Amino acid sequence: MATNKLTVGQIKTHLVDGEFSRIELEEWRSDSRKGVRTLMGQFDRQIDQRKAKKAAFNERLAFERIAWADQEIVAGIDEVGRGPLAGPVVAAAVVIDENFDLQEVHDSKQLSLKARQELDLAIKNKVVDYAFGVISVEMIDQVNIYEASRLAMKLAVENLTVKPQRLLIDAMTVDLDLPQEKLIKGDDRSISIGAASILAKNFRDALMQDYAQTYPGYDFEHNAGYGTAKHLQGMAELGITPIHRRSFAPVKKYL
Repeated sequence: MATNKLTVGQIKTHLVDGEFSRIELEEWRSDSRKGVRTLMGQFDRQIDQRKAKKAAFNERLAFERIAWADQEIVAGIDEVGRGPLAGPVVAAAVVIDENFDLQEVHDSKQLSLKARQELDLAIKNKVVDYAFGVISVEMIDQVNIYEASRLAMKLAVENLTVKPQRLLIDAMTVDLDLPQEKLIKGDDRSISIGAASILAKNFRDALMQDYAQTYPGYDFEHNAGYGTAKHLQGMAELGITPIHRRSFAPVKKYL
């Protein structure tokens, strides 16, 4: 290929397709044409961004790698739904191994709805195992939301087919006789916890979408049970439903 005869558009095509040698890449970097220089600057920035993304991904695997070094199966656990006024609390437990390579996995709160939904199936196809724990509003009202969250996490671990030997948990511990690492902001520090946060969020959101059909008028399809203005208006006009948490202050006034 005679690189000195390539147009800027042709060089861009080769860069996008990854069809170039190291020698060609250096020739393009030394090309004096403004368009090529701009193109190569963009290309180099993209390379730097990919390297930074990979480095951040590897950093968030640090806790898993400690377990893998000891030949241990490790599970990441997270929950969603502590704050809503309605609906269950849901936890997910996820087991990954060294082959897990979804660099996009992060704390679910940092991802758009579209990104979470696209990652859901990819995560399920890549992990070694995953499971959910769901605790009802009745149990939440009985034991309080903190303990209900711990129960959901415990249930998620117990529902795994592949039994872990170590747990990584977002800011909590559970009543299981297993070594546990309580990680503050764990969904941002551990890939397996981050994956669990995405699966739990998607699972609970789907439940609340179903409840929106059963109990219209509360905007559950958009607020997932959180105390938005439309949700509060719905309680004021329609009263409460069987999935409302009666122990929560904004709900108590409508009992």
